Amino acid sequence: MAKIAVIGATGMLGQPVTHELLKAGFEVTVLARNPGNAKTIFGPDIYIVSGDVQHKNSLKSLLAGQDFLYINLSVKQSSGQKHYQPERDGLQVILQEAKRAGIKRIGYLSSLVQRYQGMNGFNWWVFDIKWRAIQAIKEGGIAYSIFYPSTFMESFDKGAYRQGDMIALAGDSKYPMYLISGSDYGKQVVQAFMHNKGNQEYVVQGKEAFTADEAARLFAQHYKKSKIRIAKMPLGILKLLGRFSTKFSYGAHIVEALNQYPEKFESEKTWQELGEPQATFLDYIRASQ
Repeated sequence: MAKIAVIGATGMLGQPVTHELLKAGFEVTVLARNPGNAKTIFGPDIYIVSGDVQHKNSLKSLLAGQDFLYINLSVKQSSGQKHYQPERDGLQVILQEAKRAGIKRIGYLSSLVQRYQGMNGFNWWVFDIKWRAIQAIKEGGIAYSIFYPSTFMESFDKGAYRQGDMIALAGDSKYPMYLISGSDYGKQVVQAFMHNKGNQEYVVQGKEAFTADEAARLFAQHYKKSKIRIAKMPLGILKLLGRFSTKFSYGAHIVEALNQYPEKFESEKTWQELGEPQATFLDYIRASQ
């Protein structure tokens, strides 16, 4: 089976993809700052290179002898535009080293909501980084599979919406989002690497669409591991807090985009080529406890 290197394997969205790659029989090597943690998460069948994307030697070791590369990078909520950004500064080095190593194809996790950039006067440096990352990959001279997922179900369990035993919302969620589980997405990534030759872009969406408010209520109703309460503040208050806190500023921008982006179902091609997602949101909630 083919060899694949994974950057960002131990994160919330990297874990399910890496697990699915292992299940499918890929020989998987991950880049990890904490090798012990990676071994605990993935077990004995994983290969680990210690380091991170800021160190070129780590990347060289990771990519040596690999067929494919899967990249899962993000902007930390507490970081600023002038800080080192893996998805901007790190990606350039990754692409250079991938080309030197003879990588045959790159898989890259982007975002569907980043398309909101420029709509309704919205302009955010984080989405600009994501757009530039897409262009860099397309122009990098290596075949690619770029994935544009809707909101992940994990966001309500482990991600940004979840704050302890509270789901935090802000503003009015106007458009339903086609929630997708990380596991179903991981299976589609596997199919992309196994069955096509690259230079493809895929919108990744689940079967059901919910507004953030609807999804929060469903999660709170059916999650039995602990009592979940829903807290909601006006978006204007969150924006005000964002003047004094980088983290709140990030939250205000991403919530505004998620609330306002007019998501439509666009995953026909993805389902035909990579398989149809199976998990409903209720399935995910029940399995997560």
